[in-house]
This record gives sequence, C-alpha cells and structure tokens, in this order.
Amino acid sequence: MSPVLAGVLQLLALIAALALAYRPLGDHMARVYSSPRHLRVEKWLYKAIGAHPDTEMRWPAYLRGVLAFSAAGVLFLYLLQRLQGVLPGSLGFASISPDQAFNTAASFVANTNWQSYAGEQAMGHVVQTGGLAVQNFVSAAVGMAVAVALVRGFARSRTGELGNFWTDLVRGTLRVLLPISVAGALVLVACGAIQNFAGIHEVGQFLGAPQQWQGGAYASQEVIKELGTNGGGLANANSAHPFENPDGFTNLFEVFLILLIPVALTRTFGRMVGSLRQGYALLATMAAIWLGFTALMMWTEFHHGGPALQAAGGAMEGKETRFGIGGSSIFAVATTLTSTGAVDAFHSSLTGFGGGITLLGMQLGEIAPGGVGSGLYGILVMAVIAVFLAGLMVGRTPEYLGKKIGSREIKLAACYILITPALVLCFTAAAMALPTPPHSILNPGAHGFSEVLYAYTSGANNNGSAFAGLSADTPWYNTTLGLAMLLGRFLPMVFVLALAGSLAGQRPVPETAGTLRTEKPLFSGLLVGTLLIVTGLTYFPALALGPLAEGLAA
Repeated sequence: MSPVLAGVLQLLALIAALALAYRPLGDHMARVYSSPRHLRVEKWLYKAIGAHPDTEMRWPAYLRGVLAFSAAGVLFLYLLQRLQGVLPGSLGFASISPDQAFNTAASFVANTNWQSYAGEQAMGHVVQTGGLAVQNFVSAAVGMAVAVALVRGFARSRTGELGNFWTDLVRGTLRVLLPISVAGALVLVACGAIQNFAGIHEVGQFLGAPQQWQGGAYASQEVIKELGTNGGGLANANSAHPFENPDGFTNLFEVFLILLIPVALTRTFGRMVGSLRQGYALLATMAAIWLGFTALMMWTEFHHGGPALQAAGGAMEGKETRFGIGGSSIFAVATTLTSTGAVDAFHSSLTGFGGGITLLGMQLGEIAPGGVGSGLYGILVMAVIAVFLAGLMVGRTPEYLGKKIGSREIKLAACYILITPALVLCFTAAAMALPTPPHSILNPGAHGFSEVLYAYTSGANNNGSAFAGLSADTPWYNTTLGLAMLLGRFLPMVFVLALAGSLAGQRPVPETAGTLRTEKPLFSGLLVGTLLIVTGLTYFPALALGPLAEGLAA
C-alpha cells in the first residue's frame, strides 16, 4: 500500500469514528449542562467548597468564579513545583526554578501545556499526577463552562443569568472528561502504553553509554492530555514517545480524542439553542477548514522535491516511521487547529509550507474545531462578526439566533479577536528587537523568526506546541510566554462572558423575510471567508517574513 493511500484511509477512518460519536456525546453534554439534578458526589464537592449549585450567576459573578479558581490553580501548582525537592515521589529531582515554575503553572492552568523542560528529567510523580494531571482536567472543564455560558446567552432572553460556574465546572469534569478518560486509558494500556509509578532504572547500553528510563502514569495522562486539548506529556518527545503512543492505531486514536469533544460540542450547541441545524452549520465550517488544512499538509509533506525525499517517499525528517507521513500530517493539523499542542513529529522539521500551515491553524484562533470549549465560543464570536458584516452589506440590523448584534455586542466581539494577535505580534517584536532573547534562536534567518513567532502564537493561543529549535528555558521566554498564556486565555474569556450577559438580557427578535439564515451553507461559506480574511489581514506580514519566505526559498 502506498504511503499516500495509507494516509487517506486513516483520514477516512477518523472521520467515520467522529461521525459515530457525534450524536451520542453531543446530546449527553447537552443533558449534563441542562439537568436540574445533582449527583451525590457532586453534592459532596459543592459542600466542601462552599458553593451553592442552584444559584444562577450573572456574567460578572461567573467571571469572578473563573478567575478565582484559575488564580488558585496557578498558586497551587507554582508552590508544588517549588517544593518538589522535599516531596515524596520526587524521584530525586530538585525543585523547579522560579521562572520555570511560573511558566509551567501558567501553562497548565491556561490549558496551554507549553513545556520548557524535559518531563522525564524534571518532574516527579507527585507533580505530574497531583499537579499537572489535575489541571489537565479542570482547565479543560473551565473552557467548556465558558462555552456553555455563551450558549446560554444565545438561548435565554430577558435575563442576565448564565448558570453557575461551579456546577458547570464539576459536571464537566465528573460527567464528561473523567468517564471518557478512564475508558481511553484502558484502550491505550491494552495497546501497549505504560501505566505505573516505577522509578528511574537502567535499561542497558546505547552507543557506549548507560540508558535510564523512568516509569509513570503515561496512559492515563496521555488520554486527558488529548481529550482536554492540553498537550503536555510526561516525556520530552511527547506523543512521539512509544510509552505514550506505541503504534499507528494509538496515534489515530489520540487524534480522535483531540477532536472528539470540540466536534461534539457543535451538536450540544444546536440542542441547547433549539436548532440542530445551527450546530450543523458550525460543524460544516469547522470541517471545511480542517479538511482543507489536512489536504494541504499531506500535499506539502508528500511532495517529492529531491532525491532524498523520493527515496524516503516524502519529507520523513523528524517523523516516526511507525506513524508515517500521513499519520503525522493528520496529527499536526489536528493539534494546531485545536488548542492541544501535543506532537508526534518534530514540527521544526516540517517543510517550510508545512510549518506555515501549523502556524496559520493556530492563528485562526484554533476554532476548526478548536479547543475544548474555546473552539465553540471562538467560532460563535466569529459568527457574530460574520453576521455583522452581512448586515452591513445588505443594509439591515444584523441578527443571530434571534438576538440583535448592536454596537455593544460588536465591540466585545472585536476586542475578542484583537487581543490575541496583539499579544503574539507585540511579544514577537520585543523578542526580535531586544539584544538577549535572539541568543536562544538556534537557526538564523527566516526559520529562526518562524520559531519565535510560533512560540508566541502557540502561547497566546493556548496551544503549547513548538518548533523546538528555540532555547526557551530562559528567564525572558519563561516569563513572557507565561504572561502571554495567561492573558491569551483569560482576557478573551472576559469579552466572551460579557457578550453572553448582553445577549441573555435581550428580548428575542422574530424572524422576518430579511433575516439572514444562519443555518444555510451560504452562511457557512461566509463564516469561512471571514475567518480567513481576518486572520490573513492580521498575520500575513509576519507569515511573509517567516514560513512563506522559507518555503519560497526552498
């Protein structure tokens, strides 16, 4: 079987698996966030934290819950790393330095999971399981809660109430993320992934030097890392490591986990607003972008540009032979079109255009299908922008799902789409202009610029992947990337929740003959065009200096 055909068959199998899971999971999540009943274990948790689960919150109170919980997470994770040297189960590792501890705490709480350290050489079992793995669950649940709050803003009228943050957080963790993670971990263990708490032990000689391996809860943390679109693994090689990702089947299974919840949330949205077709329209938009990016990635990585590529069957540098070009291309697009950031190949070794595709995927806002929760609220904000543009073109007041898009709503949406590019471009410019940070760039020229642009794009968009040719474990990068991750995660949430509160307080507007039908293919096409145009106008100059220049030069 040719490598190209193998890649296409993997893509078709992935689409079929997502189609089978779409309806049951989407409907389940709609019931989870709409049910008036509380499980017994949930009641215990509410009592322990002093929450009142049936108390509705307006958007400022909901936001305070998000920020307070996340701030506590940053502080706890920072202290856990700083105390690692005296904790049991540290495997002899020293405490983490202040700047790296801040970077890692910000990273995992922001659902970014950027890692400026080698996991198996820095973090013990307590930090990995009691700190990082816990944040993999709850940071994903926070994103889902904010997305559901925005959906309620569209679904409700004449009220400013968006639900209860603590209820949404607990339910998302216990009823959605945890059950799937348990089942997924069993699948990975059955396929050969490692799951233990063994220490460091020598396994033999390699090139004349002893080799040491460390055990760990690889399978369980691998599942939530992908399912929660987190991306931070136990091993420095991430999902290219055989302990985390043993073979081609587990590779495709992990891509399935990455896409599962973001895809199914479109049905949850349709179910909660009372129109499944609205969810299908968002799904069609996401699918069109995802399939287009995957096709382009496969084309550029399979392109035979010279004798070495012809002999290898494509651009095999930096890729695992057990996954192949097809599997690595699918994974690379999935992980950068969502806020995952896990990698099964060396992104710095992608072709010039291939690296540009991953960059552009993140710069779109990671909404095709995007991160857990963040993908849904991101594309809904872009839908508001698209409806507004359509209203300008036909000369009538724009409406979406029975809500008028007035000056307040469009200002909040505009702030949402501007904050992340501002963070990316400003931090990148500072890193290139200041005298100290450029010493971290191992590859000069266009590729070196791409590495810096990729790092801040990944951080501010809460992705976490890297070109890996950048020495980012420095006080400058640890601090600035940590700030970019926190601001890129929580500032957009401020505008999303404010938009949700504004929409929830409106009276519903009846449909008329002039109402734009947002469930039709025409609107999906308009939304795709809006996404590409907004991103292109914002990032094209920077892309021209990096991946485009490198690709054209090759």
